[in-house]
Amino acid sequence: MAADLGELLVPYMPTIRVPRTGDRVFKSECAFSFDSPESEGGLYVCMNTFLGFGREHVERHYRKTGQSVYMHLKRHVKEKATGAAGGGTIPRRRNGKVFLDLELNRDFNGEDYEYEDEAKLVIFPDHFEIPLPNIEELPALVTIACDAVLNAPSAYKKQEPESWEEEIQVSRHARSLRQLDNGVRIPPSGWKCQKCEMRENLWLNLTDGAVLCGKWFFDGSGGNGHALEHYRETNYPLAVKLDTITPDGADVYSFEEEEAVLDPHVSEHLSHFGIDMLQMQKRTENGHHTDNKPRPRVSEWEVIQESGMKLKEVYGSGYTGIKNLGNSCYLSTVMQVLFSIPDFQRMYVGNLQRIFDYSPLDPTQDFATQMAKLGHGLLSGQYSKPPMKSELIEQVMKEEYKVLNWHQQKGISARMLKALVSRGHPEFSSNRQQDAHEFLLHMINLVERNSAGSENPSDVFRFLVEERVQCCQTRRVRYTQRVDYCIQLPAPFEAASNREELLAYEVKRKEAEENMRPSPEPVRARIPFTACLQAFTEPENVPDFWSSALQAKSAGVKTSRFASFPEYLVVQIKKFTFGVDWVPKKLDVAIDVPDFLDLNRLRATGLQAGEEELPDLMPPIVLPEDTRDNSMSSLDSPEIDEAAVMQLAEMGFPLEACRKAVYYTGNMGPEMAFNWIIAHMEEPDFAEPLTLPSMIDPGPSAGDSPTGAALLGNSPPEESIAILTSMGFPRTHSIHALKATNNNLERALDWIFTHPEEEESDALSDMADTEPNDNAFSNANSHSDSTLSPDGDASGPRVKDGPGRYELFAFISHMGASTMSGHYVCHIKKEGRWVIYNDHKVCLSERPPKDLGYIYFYHRLSSS
Repeated sequence: MAADLGELLVPYMPTIRVPRTGDRVFKSECAFSFDSPESEGGLYVCMNTFLGFGREHVERHYRKTGQSVYMHLKRHVKEKATGAAGGGTIPRRRNGKVFLDLELNRDFNGEDYEYEDEAKLVIFPDHFEIPLPNIEELPALVTIACDAVLNAPSAYKKQEPESWEEEIQVSRHARSLRQLDNGVRIPPSGWKCQKCEMRENLWLNLTDGAVLCGKWFFDGSGGNGHALEHYRETNYPLAVKLDTITPDGADVYSFEEEEAVLDPHVSEHLSHFGIDMLQMQKRTENGHHTDNKPRPRVSEWEVIQESGMKLKEVYGSGYTGIKNLGNSCYLSTVMQVLFSIPDFQRMYVGNLQRIFDYSPLDPTQDFATQMAKLGHGLLSGQYSKPPMKSELIEQVMKEEYKVLNWHQQKGISARMLKALVSRGHPEFSSNRQQDAHEFLLHMINLVERNSAGSENPSDVFRFLVEERVQCCQTRRVRYTQRVDYCIQLPAPFEAASNREELLAYEVKRKEAEENMRPSPEPVRARIPFTACLQAFTEPENVPDFWSSALQAKSAGVKTSRFASFPEYLVVQIKKFTFGVDWVPKKLDVAIDVPDFLDLNRLRATGLQAGEEELPDLMPPIVLPEDTRDNSMSSLDSPEIDEAAVMQLAEMGFPLEACRKAVYYTGNMGPEMAFNWIIAHMEEPDFAEPLTLPSMIDPGPSAGDSPTGAALLGNSPPEESIAILTSMGFPRTHSIHALKATNNNLERALDWIFTHPEEEESDALSDMADTEPNDNAFSNANSHSDSTLSPDGDASGPRVKDGPGRYELFAFISHMGASTMSGHYVCHIKKEGRWVIYNDHKVCLSERPPKDLGYIYFYHRLSSS
C-alpha cells in the first residue's frame, strides 16, 4: 500500500510545498466564502498556495491553477453526553494534534460540547482520499509538508503582532492578589489623585485602594506618574483605570508585567473597595459613573442598544450579523449599511460569479473578491438560519438556555476584508476603536480606486458643493465647486430647546466638583434639526483669505450650497470635538432628526445679477531665499520637521497625513500642523502619501520643447489619474489638471472646474477611449447640466443629481466618551420595519433611538 500511495503522489510531488517563513496558511476560512472546518463540507487547503477553499469553491481553484493536492480539514462538533464532565473544561479533542493552533469557535459553550478533528489529503479531479496521519505510507516530503500545514499558525494569527495589537493575557497576579483590609471605599464619582489633585487618567490600585494619576504623555495629557511611583514604593502590581469600569469589565494594568492584562476576578477585587461592578450602569459620556441607586435618565448605552427589551431575533437574507473582532464594530456597522444599498448589492453580489471567476491567484488580496464575499455572506441568508423546531423543543425540555448557544446567531467574520482594507493604514490596521465616519470615507476611497473603468457604486454618495466666497472689502465674489460625499452638521448648543435646564445643571455640576460631592444627573442637550441645518448654511470666516481684487490678504466669508443632490445623502452630526488636551471628546446631544427631509431650498443658484466676480488670479508663491537661486534642487529634498511629524503621529493621526500637515504649514510647528489636520481630516486622500513637486520632472519650458516631449517628461501617477477618471473626468483632461497642479488631487479638481473651456475639446479627443458607462452622469436633470459646466457638456464628475427630498433608511450610533473608545451599532429600515444590527446579533427594533445617531443615511424620494 505504501508503494501504491507513493506512486500515486509521484506526478504531484513538484506541486507540493512545505510552508516557509512568511507563508500564510489559510486553514480557518475559505477565501471566497465563510466556510470553515466546522462547516458541513469542511475546508480544503491547497498544498501549494496554502489558500483555503470551501467545498463550493475548491473546484474553481483546481480548474484555474491545475493544483490537484489539497488537505481537507473537518471538525465535528457534538454535544456532550448527559453526565459528561463539564466544570470549566474546554471542549475535548479526540485527535488533539490534527488542528494544532486552529482557533476554537467561541460561539459555543465549551462545557456542553466536544469536537473531533479529521484531516486527509484529497487529489483532484478524482477526489482520491488519503487519511492523515499516514506517516508510514506517505513519501517523506509529503509527510513533512502535511505536518507543517497542520502545525502552522492560522494566517491572521501570524500577522497580528505586526498589524494588530497582541492579545491581552491574564495577569499572573490575578488569582493570588493580596488586598489590604484598610476600610477604603471608593465613591462613584468625584475622584482625584491623592498626590496632585489630578481628576483625569486616574488608576485604582487593587491592593490598597489608592487612587493615583497615570503617566505623563508628550502632548501634556495624562498625569504625573504617581500610580507608577506608588508601585515602586509598595510593589502592589495591579491597577484599574477608573473611567473604564462597566458591567462587561475594566482596563487593568500590571506594573510588574509592564502591560495591559486581564483580571478574571476583577469584579471581586473591585467589590473589596465598595464597587459593585455588575450592578453599575454603563459609564456616561462625561466619564462619570452612576451608583447603584436608580436614576431617572437611562444611559445612552441602554437606549441605543435597546437593552431591557425583548427584541425578536430575525434570520434570513439581509439579516446576518458580523462578529466583533475586538473593537471592529465601526467596520461592521458601515458594511451593513453599504450592503443595504442596491448599487453595492448589484456591483458585488450581482456580479459574484464573474468576480470570483476572474479573481487573481490570491483572492485574499483582491478588493472586489473580498467585497463580494462579505456581501454574499450578509445577503444570502446562508449564515443566518433560525434554529430547528426540534432544537427549540430540546431547549424547553432541558430548561437550560445555554444549551441553545450553539444554534443561535453567530454572524460572519470580516477578518479577511479588514486585513485587506486596513493594510498599511496605521489606525484601521490596529485593534483600537476608530471613527466610523472616517472608515466610511476610507471605504468610499477604496471603492473609487477599484472601480476604474467599471460601475462605481459610490457614485450614489457623490455630489457637488458650490462654495461662494466673498471679499468683505470689495464685495466681489468667487464661485467654485468641489466634490463631496457627506455633509457635516454642527450641533449648536446655543439653540438647545432645554437651554435653561443645561445652565442649571452646569452650575450644580461645578458646585458638586468643588465640594467633592457626587455629580448631579447629567442633562442631555436637545437640539432641533432645523438649527443644525441653519448653522450649516450660515456664512463662515475664511482664514488667511487672499483677495485677488486687493492683491492682499483680507477678510472673507464663505457659504456653501448643493450644486447637485446625491441619490443617497450621508449626514454626520459633529458630535466630537477636541478638548484642551487635544483628546477627542463627545458632545452629549440629542437631535430630533426627521424621517423625511427636503433640502431643495439649499440648491445652489450660481452667480447672481449684480454680483461682480473676483479676478482669476493666484496669490504669489513666496519661496525661501535659499531656494530662489537653486531652481528645483531644494524641492527634491524638502525639509520636513520630523520631530513635529512624530509628535502628531503619536497622537494617533496617520503618519503620511502628519507629514503633509507639517509640509503644507511650512514647518511652523505642531500646533499649526494640527490645525491643518483638523481642517483636512475628512478628505478621502487624507492619509495618502505626500505628493511633492519634486516628483515632477520640471523639464524644459513650453517654449523650448515640443508639447509631446513635455508630456512624456511630466507624466502624473497612474493612481491619481485613475481616481479622477473614476469620477467621470476624461483621461486627457485629468492629466492636464494634475500636471498644472503638481499632482495635487484637491487642486486638480479645482483646476478642472475653473477651466471648463478646455473640456469640450478634451472630451472629443477622448471619446474613442471612453467606456459606455462614462455617460451615466448625463442622465442627470437640467440642474446637473447647468452646474457641471457652463457649456452644457457632460465632462464633469459623475453625479446622480435629482430632487432634494429624502427619507431616512439607516443610522449608525456611537456609545462612549470619544471615537477612541466605546461601541457602534446601526439601525436599518428593511421591509418597512427597523432592524438593529449589534455585532452578530440582528433583531427587530422596538424603539429606534433616532435622536442619538452619529451618521444618518437618507435615500432620495422619487419625484412622483
